[in-house]
Amino acid sequence: MTIFSKARVSPRAGVLVAASALLLAGCAESSSGGAGGNGGGEGVEYGATMEQYQAAFEDVDPIVLNTQSPSTKGSTGGAFLDAYTQAVEEWSGGKITFDIAYSDAIAKSTEIDNAVVDGRLDIGQVLAVYEPQEFPATSALLDASVLSDQSVVTGALQSNAWPAEVALSTPEIVSEFENKGLKLMLPAYNAGMNALFCSEPRTSLPDYAGRSVSVGSTAGNQQVSALGSTPTSVAYTEAYEALQRGVIDCSMLSPAAAQIGGIIEVAPQTVIDPDAGLAVPTGNMVMNLDVWESLPLVAQQLMWDRLDAFVTGSIQGKIWPVTVESVREIQQYGGTIKPFDDDARKSVQDANDRIVDAIAGNTGIDDGDAFVTTIRESADKWSAIVEELGYTNETDYNGFADWYSPEKLDIEPYVQRVYEEIFLQYRPS
Repeated sequence: MTIFSKARVSPRAGVLVAASALLLAGCAESSSGGAGGNGGGEGVEYGATMEQYQAAFEDVDPIVLNTQSPSTKGSTGGAFLDAYTQAVEEWSGGKITFDIAYSDAIAKSTEIDNAVVDGRLDIGQVLAVYEPQEFPATSALLDASVLSDQSVVTGALQSNAWPAEVALSTPEIVSEFENKGLKLMLPAYNAGMNALFCSEPRTSLPDYAGRSVSVGSTAGNQQVSALGSTPTSVAYTEAYEALQRGVIDCSMLSPAAAQIGGIIEVAPQTVIDPDAGLAVPTGNMVMNLDVWESLPLVAQQLMWDRLDAFVTGSIQGKIWPVTVESVREIQQYGGTIKPFDDDARKSVQDANDRIVDAIAGNTGIDDGDAFVTTIRESADKWSAIVEELGYTNETDYNGFADWYSPEKLDIEPYVQRVYEEIFLQYRPS
C-alpha cells in the first residue's frame, strides 16, 4: 500500500515511489468513480461506522500527509482544520496522520496552491481571491457571494452550502484546479461574513461620501464605490496604522481578520447588513492530485466522508466562537454592529445585482447565463433548506455573544444534509 514517511525528502516523493512499487508488484488496481481514480484496494459503503472504517484500514500501511494551519496550534482560527484532521486520524485508527505546520509556516496565503503543486504541502487551503486570473471561474463564484445571507445564524449555514454546491457542479471550476494538479476537496467554504469596520459610525450614504475604504476584492471595490467612497488597497499589516492616522476611514474584512490585525481597537463601529451582503471571503481545500490518486480507495473515501467534520469545525468551531469574541471586543472599544440605513442598503443591493449580472460575461464559463441562474437558484434553495431544518436568528449580532452557546445550535442535521445533497454524489467508488 501507499507509504508516507516523515523523513522523506519531499511530500510527493514517498507517494510516487510507493505508487510505482505497487504497480510493479501488480497489486494495485485502477478504479474510477465520481471523485476520480485511486490507488486500489477495497472500499467501504457510505454510512460505515468508525469500527468498520478502522477494520478496513488494518492492512493499510501508515500514511502521513503534510498540511498547514493559518493559525497557532489550538486556536479558533484553525478549528476547521483541527476538526478534520483529528476525525480522519481517529476514523482510520491512526493509519492516516497529518504533519501540521502552524501559522502558514510553509506557504503564505498567495502561495498555497503552488506549495501543494510542488509538494511542499499535500493538502492546503487555496484563496482564489488573491489570484483571480489563475482561477477566473472560482473568482466569479466569489463575486456571487454577495447573494449570501449575511445574518448571524442562518447566514453562516446558507453561505457555507450553496457555493460548494455550485462549485462542484461546474466543470470549469473543478478543471481550474485539476489543470494545475490539484484535487478540489471542499470548495468555497467561508470563515464568517465580511464587515465594514470604521473609525466612526457610518450607516448612511452621506456618511460614506468621499471616504476612503480598504478592500481586497473586485466585488468589494464596486460595493464601496456604490456607497460613494473610494476603494483603496492597504496591506493588511498596515491597516491598523492607516485607520489610526485617518489615512483610511473603514476597512472591509472578516471579524476574524479584524481581530487578528487589531483593527477593532481603532475601528469598532461595524456594519453587517443581512439584506445587503458584502462579498464573503472563501477558501478552497485542495490536495495534490498525484497524492490523492495514489491513496488506497478506503483512504480516499474516509477523507471525503469526513468533510462533514471540516464543515462542522468551520461553523461551530470557528465562525460562531469568533463572532462571540468579535462582538465582545467591538463592545469593549465602544462600538456596535449595525445594518445600513435604507439609502445605503439600496445602493449596495443595486451594486450586488450588477455584480451578479456581469458574471455571465466575465467567467470563462461556456454558458455564463446558465451559471448565473444556477447561482441564484442554489442560493435560494439553501435559504429554504436552512429554514426547513428549523434554524432561525434568535438575536442579531450585538446580542449574539450573550445568547450563544454550542448546545443551542445543533448543526448535525444541517451538516448531514450538506454532505448528502452536495458531496455524496462525488464520493470515490
